[in-house]
Amino acid sequence: MIAIVDYGMGNLRSMAKALEYVGGDALLTSDAADIRRADRIVLPGVGAFGEAMENLHSTGLVDVLAEEVLQGGKPFLGVCLGMQLLARTSVEHGRHEGLGWLAADVLPLTITASDVRVPHTGWNDIELQIAAGTALSRVRPGTAFYFNHSFHLVPDDRSVIAAHTVHGHEIVAAIAQDNICATQFHPEKSQQAGLELLADFVAWTPASARAAA
Repeated sequence: MIAIVDYGMGNLRSMAKALEYVGGDALLTSDAADIRRADRIVLPGVGAFGEAMENLHSTGLVDVLAEEVLQGGKPFLGVCLGMQLLARTSVEHGRHEGLGWLAADVLPLTITASDVRVPHTGWNDIELQIAAGTALSRVRPGTAFYFNHSFHLVPDDRSVIAAHTVHGHEIVAAIAQDNICATQFHPEKSQQAGLELLADFVAWTPASARAAA
């Protein structure tokens, strides 16, 4: 079972339908028991960082997610705001503490070119940096995915960057670290390429899990 964390932020139904389409047994939930019995966890998100963290804390799931993902090693997919929430902090509408799973911060897109707009909305190609062993392993170089964001994740250690895109300057498009994979783009809105990525997430066994088996 794939637990899609329902904390009142994002297009949860679209994610559930996409995962079901590719063969996943998806459940929208804010119940800690469901998170604990799930085989995989998805944290989607659309909206403001501060409100999202408030909502997550109100569900009581912050510690449960850390236990299941960081300690339990369950395959995890964060999407858009769900990726940004993994950071230490965000400066969106003030300074907010994130989950702190990544040594990273969320900063505004600062674009100087007059012909490049913020928010970054629409289709853009991504370039893979580390894909082997991740849920991105079958993404073809130069594949386009759908983006919609005004802030971006900036990690301390660039080795966690699985893919980048360019919108005025280079932007992190995806990260991968052990059993954690996350995308700034929306696979559930990215047609065939997005469905293929979600299918790979459904089948993905992280290297850390294989080693422990």
